Amino acid sequence: MVNVITEINGKVNGFVWGLPMLVLLVGTGILMTALTKVFQITHIGYWMKHTLGSIFTDRHITKHTGEDDQSISQFQSLCTALAATIGTGNIVGVASALICGGPGSIFWMWIVAFFGMMTNYSENVLGIYYRRKNEKGEWSGGAMYYLKDGLGGKKGMRQIGSVLAVLFSVFCLLASFGIGNMSQINSIAGNMKAAFGIPKAATGVFLMILAGLVILGGIKRIANVTEKLVPFMAILYIVGALVVCVANIGRFGAVFGAIFKGAFAMRAVGGGIVGSGVKLAVTWGMKRGVFSNEAGLGSSVMVHSSSNVKEPVRQGMWGIFEVFADTMIVCTLTAFTVLSSGLVDLDTGAVLSEAEDSALVGEAFATVFGPAGPAFIAVAILLFAFSTVLGWSHYGSKAFEYLFGSRAAVIYRVVFIVFILGGATMSLNLAWDLSDTFNGLMAIPNLIGVLSLSPVVAMITKNYVDRRIKGKKEEPMLSAFPDIQKLQMQGLDGSD
Repeated sequence: MVNVITEINGKVNGFVWGLPMLVLLVGTGILMTALTKVFQITHIGYWMKHTLGSIFTDRHITKHTGEDDQSISQFQSLCTALAATIGTGNIVGVASALICGGPGSIFWMWIVAFFGMMTNYSENVLGIYYRRKNEKGEWSGGAMYYLKDGLGGKKGMRQIGSVLAVLFSVFCLLASFGIGNMSQINSIAGNMKAAFGIPKAATGVFLMILAGLVILGGIKRIANVTEKLVPFMAILYIVGALVVCVANIGRFGAVFGAIFKGAFAMRAVGGGIVGSGVKLAVTWGMKRGVFSNEAGLGSSVMVHSSSNVKEPVRQGMWGIFEVFADTMIVCTLTAFTVLSSGLVDLDTGAVLSEAEDSALVGEAFATVFGPAGPAFIAVAILLFAFSTVLGWSHYGSKAFEYLFGSRAAVIYRVVFIVFILGGATMSLNLAWDLSDTFNGLMAIPNLIGVLSLSPVVAMITKNYVDRRIKGKKEEPMLSAFPDIQKLQMQGLDGSD
């Protein structure tokens, strides 16, 4: 990870993820893929059946918990996690990758997502296994807990685990104001002004009030909103993107060719030097892939840990689906929409439009929808980014809770809401630089935790596969704590 100022295509990008950081992120995913015996492929039918398929067939997955139960349903945990991950990265981030890294960056985004599925899976397995309940009766889990109790539980590692848990919480707290607040709100305000002429300050005030009504209600209110908002916004955007893709389906062969040629420098990005082209494709594809699905940051595990699920692997499978939906579906559709629209020279990778970021995607939609295209993207960014704000408010709240106690969390929520107004009016470059910086800082302690506890993930996965898939009789591995293990064993069935 290198903290430098680098000029790319005339744009200054503050925090650049260096090769060591990308190797750490992808390397962790490769390791977890190997230790779980390529679970995302070998058991693809199983995890799809028990995630997407279960939404329509298993009422237990979507059933709300009672008022006295502070946990949320598995579907609500997914929607809240997707609310945080499906954000401006799926539109602005993909467009930036295409502009700066060329079509080949999409291939490397797929690579990051493929291995990131198992990183996210591992985080969620550890999150459920090491979670505990706070004084309000809410489940509290996340990297800070498996760092303190998992890594810290190893001989001679108690102090290191505790320090890393605090560092992760501090970085998460700061990241929540960057990736989870200011950069998202800034994108909304900019697009609302460009598309509809609404002043940025007015957008900031409106969103601050709207967010306050939801965030101050805690995780259950956030979950109740996101389980309705996320499916609506995702389906709306997917349908719109599919219309553009179908209209340009004759170019799909050339699009695939441009992606694979650009990924391996068989064509130089923008007609530039071959070596430089592949470096940009790898860097931008991986960086924007991580920003989009957040696998390796340890962020979404905090809401997944609030689920009423009992089996760690069951929640881990939702983590696989989360990355799949975010990157393999939404980001890919954005990329194919732009690449098939004629706005990119598929031979050289050069962008033929002066539009940047979301405006480029809006122009691609305009090739089919006309003037309504940019307006459609502005509304999509509004929904995507606002849902991200809701999801990340919970992440930051949990980090604040770990540092200062659950009763102090309301202080964080109020400050977080106030920052929304600042995000609407600040510099866009600064907002993105803060996001990239704190993302990288969060990932370091989290990945140390995942790597050090990788044998635990492997054991829990083998235990689950042996019991649930192979039908062997073994005692479930549900929690690291005997009292919680005993509690979770009560009423355990196949839907858990």
